[in-house]
Amino acid sequence: MTMEDLNYTIDPSCFQEAPLAIDVINQLDTFGIVLYTILTFMSTASLLLYLEECVYVYKKVPSPKKTTIIWVNGAAPVISTMSCLGMWIPKSTMFTDMTSDSYFAVVVYKFLKLMVEEVGGEEAFLRRSVGQTLRISTGPCCCCCPCLPRKAISRRMLFLLKLGSLQYAILKTVLCIFSIVLWSNGNFDLSDLNITGASIWINCFVGALTITALWPVAIMFMHLRNALRSIKIIPKYAMYQLVLVLSQLQSTIISILALNWVIPCSPPFSPNARGSFSAGPAADDRADVHHHLGNPPVVPPHL
Repeated sequence: MTMEDLNYTIDPSCFQEAPLAIDVINQLDTFGIVLYTILTFMSTASLLLYLEECVYVYKKVPSPKKTTIIWVNGAAPVISTMSCLGMWIPKSTMFTDMTSDSYFAVVVYKFLKLMVEEVGGEEAFLRRSVGQTLRISTGPCCCCCPCLPRKAISRRMLFLLKLGSLQYAILKTVLCIFSIVLWSNGNFDLSDLNITGASIWINCFVGALTITALWPVAIMFMHLRNALRSIKIIPKYAMYQLVLVLSQLQSTIISILALNWVIPCSPPFSPNARGSFSAGPAADDRADVHHHLGNPPVVPPHL
């Protein structure tokens, strides 16, 4: 069946870009209004709770730890707020997703930095780790390679671990800006997965950066998990790993399904627009639940 034949049997809006915000509002029925209201309320509550946490942490936690905690605590509210904006304004989903991804890339580095600060900072970490080694056969890179030798802890090794996470925070932001520049010139399209398209190359590179950045965090977590049990680091680490993996994995799966028309067209949303639209409320809901269940994530219990 040719595209011309499909145009006679399928609503023309199924081949158009994401609708305007006013078109979405006009299409809402009673259930849609209730759903949008609930999700917007949850995002607003999450943001207000985060602002209250920022005030508390700023007053109670000494520098520089308080800045790091504020960054890490902001992961769920930022994802929730950006998802809510993308839900109301479908044309903005590419920008809201990039904002969330860039922020979480910084959180990955900040989480590694926070674990070091929780044991007294870099100098205290190096002193308490004299003669100890790091297990590098951890996920997501080398969990299937238990034969890898352990590495001695040194200032150079700590620098390499921090650099491994920092590169993701920097390069992810740079690639997002670069993608927006290409998009403005008509050279970047998230739905274009051809080998000649910029999207597939950038996404594959970002995937490699993500795995490279998570590896140092996992190495440091495996080394300090017993020392940080008092602040419940294990469930906190699991929650942030879950948010990162599900945020990236869910969006990727939904995009693939939408590109293959597995997600049906629902005017005024094309399959691609509906896929992005569907991922927004799901990420919003997941981030809100994580924020309310998992915060404050790493504030010491005596504060």
